[in-house]
Amino acid sequence: MTKVLIYVEGQTEEIFVRNVLGPHLAARGVYLEPTLAVTKRTKQGKHFKGGVTSYAKTKRDILRLLNDRSAALVTTMIDFYALPKDFPGQGDLPSSSPYQRVEHLEAAFAKDIGHRRFWPFFMLHEFEALLLTRPEVIGQAIPSATLKETETFMRELRGRAPEEINEGRKTHPAARIQSHFPSYNKKIDGPRIVERIGLEAIREKCQHFAHWLARLEGLGDE
Repeated sequence: MTKVLIYVEGQTEEIFVRNVLGPHLAARGVYLEPTLAVTKRTKQGKHFKGGVTSYAKTKRDILRLLNDRSAALVTTMIDFYALPKDFPGQGDLPSSSPYQRVEHLEAAFAKDIGHRRFWPFFMLHEFEALLLTRPEVIGQAIPSATLKETETFMRELRGRAPEEINEGRKTHPAARIQSHFPSYNKKIDGPRIVERIGLEAIREKCQHFAHWLARLEGLGDE
């Protein structure tokens, strides 16, 4: 079994790794071990987890994970949306396609860490993009959602690639879902909806995620 450490931004991503991504990869001989980002450490040793607030803290966490020599790879699952401005690559981020922008940031992150076992991944633009693969499933999974809300949401997204929906303050994926389905709860509903959608449907429409998933799957063949 090949061990992979994955640094996740929040509890939603942690649940997704444990309940959806982990079992899928375990069947291919790859064991995922998620580590939740630490936002604060007190002098008393208490840790406050969830959320990426600065690159300095993230870098310390990544270097700590790389000390585990039993892991074949250390990767990340961090949102591109609202990424702290001190991350490598932010200063010269190209004004091009979302895919080129996120790849630019990943390359800069990898270069700064400078370790052969580190391969960063940013969610384009955030975790909720995976839910937009099949927007009708969101309406089916949230008890309070009406048919009209679901149909309106589907019309709004028709013909759009989930990963290209975007980094506007009111138009990023989570904001769009929340505006149509106010009772949406990221931690509870997010992983549950993704599980209903299924990884195969997601990888068909989310090319950046699909590339990352394929590389993780390939570790089982090495």
